[in-house]
Amino acid sequence: MAGPLDLREFVVKEHVGLLKLTDSYDIFDARSQKQIALARETISGGMQALRLLVNKQMLPTTVTVTERDENGPVLFQIRRGFSLIRPKVFVVDASGREVGYFKSKLFSLGGGFWVYDMRDQQVAEVKGDWKGRNFKFLSPSQQELGQVAMKWGGVAKELFTSADTYMVEIAPGAEAIPNVKLLLLAAALAIDIVFKESK
Repeated sequence: MAGPLDLREFVVKEHVGLLKLTDSYDIFDARSQKQIALARETISGGMQALRLLVNKQMLPTTVTVTERDENGPVLFQIRRGFSLIRPKVFVVDASGREVGYFKSKLFSLGGGFWVYDMRDQQVAEVKGDWKGRNFKFLSPSQQELGQVAMKWGGVAKELFTSADTYMVEIAPGAEAIPNVKLLLLAAALAIDIVFKESK
């Protein structure tokens, strides 16, 4: 039986909230429009309070992705530790094993970050536009592995909330690369939760 991570097209929709200190996202099957997972930041109350005083990009965070809702089994996690400049953001699978990490580019006009496996081999480059929030996942040979595009939910919604909706598409054949689908879905979440807030 196919699981939530066996899909090739996902919709990631941010929960709307004023003055929220953590982020949550519903993840849908783009074709059936059924919710398949929930992504939410799981940090301590003390760390949430610290965000009122310190730039959140410097503070650790964990994003836990569970099947269907918060009571479902864990699919994967994204973890970032304390950092001053270029954090390593680790992706951890359902068994608790680190399968790769992201590292922001030091100098980039368009934005994006690098994706590595745990042997420090580059798996992909996330290349795109922070302003328009459209990104491509490119292999080291510049083959397109997938893309993330922001979906606009109407002018009024965009003006009065900070909630975002993204379409994530994995290119045909890309799933043959070990862990690539997991890393690319995690990268799509990291664009918004881990990296975007400082842009």
